Amino acid sequence: MIEQSNPIKEYLFEHIKKSDKKYQQLFSQEKMEEIINDILNNCYHRVSLMKDKEENFRVLATGILHYMLTNAMITSQRKIEHQGIEIDIVIPDLKTLEKDPKKTLLVYIANTIDNNTIKSKLTQLQTIQPEKQNIWIVSTKDLGFDKTYVIQKGNSSFSKIIYDIGKFVNLQDQNTFKILRI
Repeated sequence: MIEQSNPIKEYLFEHIKKSDKKYQQLFSQEKMEEIINDILNNCYHRVSLMKDKEENFRVLATGILHYMLTNAMITSQRKIEHQGIEIDIVIPDLKTLEKDPKKTLLVYIANTIDNNTIKSKLTQLQTIQPEKQNIWIVSTKDLGFDKTYVIQKGNSSFSKIIYDIGKFVNLQDQNTFKILRI
């Protein structure tokens, strides 16, 4: 299957490529929030001008998380299906989810702000991840769900997600290298 180009992904990774030296320096200093805030400051406005805003922010959040997880060396599987349910991100992997859900995190990146749609997806995810606190949401608005990260320019809880994921991984003892000293 050939993946179609996406203008948001292209713009995001073009920006990341231009900022690579700066971001690698920040990674070495474990300044994850700074990297995410810088990316949002440089990409948010352009994405907000495009049609299908919620889906575009989903693409932006997904791209940022893929980049950050890879560079933070946090084991994850992305865009996978398990028992007929699509999962955006599972940390560390499906094998751990099946064996010990307490040590597994699911990240749902919402492409809507409709409460009923999000509730329906959460219910679906809870059939494979019974540990409700281990299902996190990324959205463009705080809709009152537990563990929601809001992707916005400026005051964004999304910028803390990699730190929180690193903390979760270290508490579960999954990251043997302890890349993030959290």
